[in-house]
Formats: sequence, C-alpha cells, structure tokens
Amino acid sequence: MALSPLNQRRLRNFRKNRRAVWSLAIFAVLFGLSLIAELIANDKPLLVSYRGELHVPVFAFYPETAFGGDFQTEAAYTDIEVQCLIVSGGLEDCFDDPEGVIADVEASGTVAGNPVEAGWILWPLIPYSYNTVNDIDGAAPSAPDGQHLLGTDDTARDVLARVIYGFRLSVMFALIVTLLTSVIGIAAGAVQGFFGGWTDLIFQRIIEILGGVPSLYIIIIVAAIIPMNFWLLVGLSVLFGWTALVGVVRAEFLRARNFEYVRAARALGVGNGTIMFRHVLPNAMVATLTFLPFLVTGSIAGLASLDFLGFGLPSSAPSLGELTLQAKQNLQAPWLAFTAFFTFAIMLSLLVFIFEGVRDAFDPRKTFA
Repeated sequence: MALSPLNQRRLRNFRKNRRAVWSLAIFAVLFGLSLIAELIANDKPLLVSYRGELHVPVFAFYPETAFGGDFQTEAAYTDIEVQCLIVSGGLEDCFDDPEGVIADVEASGTVAGNPVEAGWILWPLIPYSYNTVNDIDGAAPSAPDGQHLLGTDDTARDVLARVIYGFRLSVMFALIVTLLTSVIGIAAGAVQGFFGGWTDLIFQRIIEILGGVPSLYIIIIVAAIIPMNFWLLVGLSVLFGWTALVGVVRAEFLRARNFEYVRAARALGVGNGTIMFRHVLPNAMVATLTFLPFLVTGSIAGLASLDFLGFGLPSSAPSLGELTLQAKQNLQAPWLAFTAFFTFAIMLSLLVFIFEGVRDAFDPRKTFA
C-alpha cells in the first residue's frame, strides 16, 4: 500500500532526524532481544539430545522420568544428577558419582569400560532465568564475575537475566498503557471539543472528579486488598491515566470545529465521525504526539515507583523497580545501583529521542536539512 504524499513527507522528516533514527534502531534491537528472553536467559536448555532423540525443554515439559530419573515432576536441568542422566543415557551410576560419570563420557564415551550412547545439552547464552536461585560462593548479593556478568541480587538471582526480562516487562507495560490511554483520551477529547455544549460540560465534570482522586493511594489500597498482577495494574493505570490527553485534543477540536473546511464538509453531508477522525484529528496529532514521550516514560516510572514501594508487581517478578529497591537496601553492592541507573537512563533516553523524532515529523513547520 502506497503512502500518501503527506505521510511520505513525514517519513522523510523522521529519517533525516539522525538521533531519532539511531535511537529507534538501538531500541528495536534491545526490545527485540528482550522479546526472545527465554532463548537468551533461561535455566532450561534450548536442546537436549537423549538416546538419539531431540528434546526442547525451553518450550515443552519433560518429567525427570523421560531421562531415566525417578520423579514425574519437571526435570531440574541444573542438577548435576539430571545432567549426568542426559549425558550418559540414563545410567544408574549417576546417582552415586554424577561428576565422574560425566567426565568419563566426555573423555572416552564409556563408563567403567562400557560404551554408552552419549547425549548432550545446549544451554542458552545465560543459563539462568530471572527467578533462578543460584549456588554462589559467599553471601548474596555477589559481585560480578565470569558466571554472573552483573552479579547477583540479595536472593542470589542473576542480575543480567532480571534486567533482560525486566526491560521487556517495563516496555510492554508502558506501551500497553500508553496505547489504551491514548485511544480513550483522544476519543473523549474529540467528542468533547467537536460537540461542545452539555457533552463537553458533563465530560469535564467527570475529568475533574478523576483528577481529584489520589490515584497512587487507590492503587496502594487495591494492592493491599487484592494480589496485584500485570493486567490489574494496567487497568488501574489506564483508569486514572486516560485524562492526560483529553485537554489538548479538546482544545484542538474546539479551535478547528468552526474552520471553513469543517463547515464545507457538513454542508456536503459528511458524517460527524468522518469529519472528526479523518479531517480534524490529523491536525491535532502534533499537539497529541508532544505528550506521548511523557506518557511512555511516566508509565515506566510509575511501574518502577510502585515496585520500589512494594505495592506493584510481586517481588518474584523481574521488575526494575524491585532492583532499585535492592540497590537501596544493599549499599555495599554498588553494581545493583549502577545497573538500575544505566538501564533506566538508556531506556528512557532512547524512548524520548524516538518520540521526539515522531513529533517533529508530524509538525508541518519542522523541516530538516
């Protein structure tokens, strides 16, 4: 589908904004990698070869009995006994001397002189998930080393794995909340500004009531009554956040509803919906897009703040706000604070630069050399 000349000009303007283009490229790579976090950081292997058959534990459930074990529960692939069973083809010797059996198989393909059908395990780049409690030398949190590039937190969970999953969680939360609040806010502002009168008056009173409600306290109260989860937090954020765009969209529609092209469209019998969203709304998009960076970054900051205070997602969730709280509680572990700071700084800066480029691309007064 070919772009209209107006959209082609907007695309050219965005491409000429080098900072926005590079920010979009970097953010797309980081977000794309976070979307496949299970293939990058996981305590389940990507592939397992056992007795000549391939298994995909990262996507499927396999009980320990599938590898010659005793339990019907999911195999604990990080246990040395389970690894021995896979590598040796299910030898019972694994329960007595798993390390010795693995060493014999890797060295000669035999155990006690008897040949075995050796298997193998393909691990992700980071063999820990965001909730994996690791065996470490010393007390947690532990400093960065060869096994944990960003160290571990105070419950011995790998910080890098939690950052990857937390980045995805924060961005997904922000994008969903921003999309829903924008759709509701733009629609409400358009109806208010275009029709005016009692419609505008009633909507304004509703907005004033919502604006006077202490949303943070309401979320804290709800979190104290109902166990908080991702979608409940999204719903509460949208409930109190959709009013952010109403004012600017309403003002643009109040200004434009008496323009000559609107009167001409009405005289030709064009419906109100078509006039509002095809003819008037594009003129209001520049002012609307100006607020989008604040909505996105505000959603990320809001989620982090609630998690920092302990009223957001469960502590087991890969939250960047929970990582910030750990940094505050463990001042002797500065790597936690540096990780949280640089993660937020990079993520928010890239998003602001991208939306700044989008805003300027929609602005007819902006041109780039």
